[in-house]
Amino acid sequence: MADDQAERTVEARFEIVSFEETEYDLPDDGPKLTRVQLRKRYQGTIDGTGVTEVLTAQGPAGGGYVASERIDGVLDGRRGTFVIQHHGLADGADQRSDGSIVPHSGTGELATIAGRAMEREFQVLTLSYTL
Repeated sequence: MADDQAERTVEARFEIVSFEETEYDLPDDGPKLTRVQLRKRYQGTIDGTGVTEVLTAQGPAGGGYVASERIDGVLDGRRGTFVIQHHGLADGADQRSDGSIVPHSGTGELATIAGRAMEREFQVLTLSYTL
């Protein structure tokens, strides 16, 4: 387990196990707007599931998203849940995602979790956190 005071950075691979997309604005010109509900399965340093609500803007060469995700499982041997809010932009092949753990969103043995979340590699969540 991590030292409770030291920041720790970990990576966890995930797979998307369900993807439900609803288009809610389809303009004649410009990006379409969608709402996506995702369910993820995490393996590695995080062993658990994620439930995510995503809003997207998707154009032919670029797009963006904002999301809230509750992760339920075991992180470095500690069981609980926490919520991350993240956002990302894509400009062709250049993609970036950043976010934060929502303050005071942790439960169980993760009740005091705080930190940042990002995705720099496809379907790999990187967390920098303290407990």
